[in-house]
Amino acid sequence: MNQDSEKHSPYPFGMYTTDAKRWVKGLKEHARANRKNSTPAEKRLWQELRAQKMGAPFRRQHAIQQFIVDFVCLPAWLIIEVDGSIHDDLSQAEYDGGRTHDLQEAGFLVLRFTNEAVLHSTPQVLQAITEHLKLLLLAYQG
Repeated sequence: MNQDSEKHSPYPFGMYTTDAKRWVKGLKEHARANRKNSTPAEKRLWQELRAQKMGAPFRRQHAIQQFIVDFVCLPAWLIIEVDGSIHDDLSQAEYDGGRTHDLQEAGFLVLRFTNEAVLHSTPQVLQAITEHLKLLLLAYQG
């Protein structure tokens, strides 16, 4: 990537969404471990999102700033989080709220779905993602 294209990149760190220091100091290994230990709900959703099946590229366990997000479509600035029952805990819910706020401040829309919704209502989850994806892609590319 040349210097001019870096200036006009929609991502804060060029093609990356975190800095190299954070990536090397822990995010890389954390993301790799998360990919190897995906929940059944994450595995199911990834099968629907991968290979541009939704009409746009998604990444899984992607580093954005100091966070690892479950799924992201960078061209649409859309993050999808799949939450297990631990996210019902008050302290975890507070952390999630702050994390969502920080990611939204960075320009991303964050959609959250429970494991149960992904596993038992997959068509409805995919419909919600599709609706947001279409609108966001139009906004960012249109």
